Amino acid sequence: MSTVNIDVTLRDGGYRNGFNFPLEYALRHARLSAEAGFDWVEISYRKGSFAPQENLGLTGRGDDEFIAAVAGEIGPEKVAVILHPKNITGSDLPDMYRAGARLVRIILPAKGYQPGLEYVRQAKELGYTVGVNFTRVSQLSARDIAQASIAAADAGADVNYLADSNGSLSPLDVTDLVGLVKSVTGGAVGLHAHNNLGLAMSNAIAATSSGATWMDSAVQGMGKGPGNLIAEQWLVHLERGEESADRLRLAPVLELADLLLASIPESTPSLPLPDLLLGRYDLSVEHRRSLVGTHREDIATARTLASVR
Repeated sequence: MSTVNIDVTLRDGGYRNGFNFPLEYALRHARLSAEAGFDWVEISYRKGSFAPQENLGLTGRGDDEFIAAVAGEIGPEKVAVILHPKNITGSDLPDMYRAGARLVRIILPAKGYQPGLEYVRQAKELGYTVGVNFTRVSQLSARDIAQASIAAADAGADVNYLADSNGSLSPLDVTDLVGLVKSVTGGAVGLHAHNNLGLAMSNAIAATSSGATWMDSAVQGMGKGPGNLIAEQWLVHLERGEESADRLRLAPVLELADLLLASIPESTPSLPLPDLLLGRYDLSVEHRRSLVGTHREDIATARTLASVR
């Protein structure tokens, strides 16, 4: 089965530049992404990410006007938006659908997920393709992941996404988690990889080898911390072996990488050393502020934080 690919640059890359992508750039990005063969372009959060943030940029707000503008460029059937249930009201999903979004991804905790299931049901009734994202799966028990995945599937989710938010999973971990979710739901599984330990590509290959059929990636890997699975590398991997390689186009994604680097200063790839420690000790990005000493001090701090998590 071919992989369903989501370009998350405009959304996850927003952690690097305050979500301040100019509209003209966002539209050009979406056009080239669609031309490259991405099934979906995830253009924004709806009304913000998890932590409140002032002066939130275009791709952090997900206004109806922005959704409509992108849908006008690439068609609604490729427009995706992600959201936290705590940030929205009952009118948001209908408004987003009218504006032109057709994939909505709903971020749910593995515990306390029940209130968010109402939005999963509402989205399915409206006609969305619905994904559910479980964040920081490296910190969750297999039981919690299994129970939450079953509940999401029963509510109508089309795909359960495993988000390695801390960039701490190994290929063996990914293999086990994908197998777990597939076994308890019988449905589609996706992976959202972060690259703290340099394992995003290996984890993506392990995920698809284990039956995952949805995958996130970002151009130049632009995303929170050291970033996500690198889209250019992932599409090359797929294009040389996947049965549906004829729908992938390498030239547009390489042109998009050049455009991103030329247009968005914060897109330059990097591996901040504190993020390497976050991945090693399975700590979230919120712990980064505690790593402000020498490397030896920060390692000790990270060990302490991990021991009391």
